[in-house]
Order: sequence, then C-alpha cells, then structure tokens
Amino acid sequence: MRGLPSASRSKLEPPPAEPMPLWRAFVPRWAHVPLSGEGAARFGGRWNPVGVPTIYAARELSSAWAEYNQGFVQHPALIVRLELYDARLADLTDTNVLAELGMTDAIHRCEWRDDLDRGAVPQTHKLQADLSAQEFHGVIYPSFMSPGGTCVALWRWNGVGAPRLEVIDPEGRLPKSPASWL
Repeated sequence: MRGLPSASRSKLEPPPAEPMPLWRAFVPRWAHVPLSGEGAARFGGRWNPVGVPTIYAARELSSAWAEYNQGFVQHPALIVRLELYDARLADLTDTNVLAELGMTDAIHRCEWRDDLDRGAVPQTHKLQADLSAQEFHGVIYPSFMSPGGTCVALWRWNGVGAPRLEVIDPEGRLPKSPASWL
C-alpha cells in the first residue's frame, strides 16, 4: 500500500478545532470503562487485529445502535455520547482519499472474518497498519448496518500525542467500578 502524498496530508490535517460528536453502544457490564477498547483488542474487528485496542463509534445515534446489534437480536446496550478532539482520521468515505491510498470502495466490503478464519490478513487490517505507521489515529468509514451512516474506528486516544476522547456524562451517572454488576 502506498502512503499518502504530502499534498494529500494537508487535506487530512490539521484536525478540526471543534470536537467531533460520536455515539458508542456497548455491553452494559463495561459501563465503568466506556473508553477501554479492550473488547475490540480481545476479539479483533473490521479495523483492528487482535491485540490492538480500538474504539468503534458512530457519527449518528441510529448507526451506533444498528452497528452494535448487527441487525440480529436486539441485545441490551449502553449508549454514550463521546466528543473526539484533535484526531487525525483518514476519511475512507471520500473516494479521493481511497484513491490516494491505492484503495477503492471495495475495502468497505472486505470479508475480514472469512479472511481471519482462513488464516489470511484482511485488507482492512493491512490498511490499519499502514495508516497507523503514518500516524493516523483512526478512520472514518461507511456504516455497514446503517446505509448512509458513518462510523469511526479509533486506534489511539487519551495518551501522549494522541487525540482526546471524552464521555459526555454531565451528571456522573456512569459507574466508577464493576461493583455495580456484582
């Protein structure tokens, strides 16, 4: 895969001054750690191999719900609003960005689970590694379960040189420990 030409980088840098609002639906048992990304690290996902903590969120509430349930059984979920600051994201909904990366929109139909089952590295994981090496914090991609919706996969947050990701919890209702589940 090619890196982004320097002229293209300016299109993705600098990050917006305003926060990007996001929505995240996740298993309620983990309400005390809404920004861990460890579930994705444990099992892997479309945009992260096993071992890489990743936050999956959507730019629309309806997309967060659809992505969480994957159109099947309606599982209980906790939904939180997030604000993302200063992230360098590759916007894979933009055909020009895809072309600069040597990709097409076929990347969005990558059968990543089948690839993993066959022992192959999915194209999405290869692109994630390439973008991480170029110091991208994540990607914006079209929702698979909510046509017209968009999602964000974030590989780095709240660390040195990483974007800031905050949970919006003005009344402090989220638990601070797992004790609420015992």
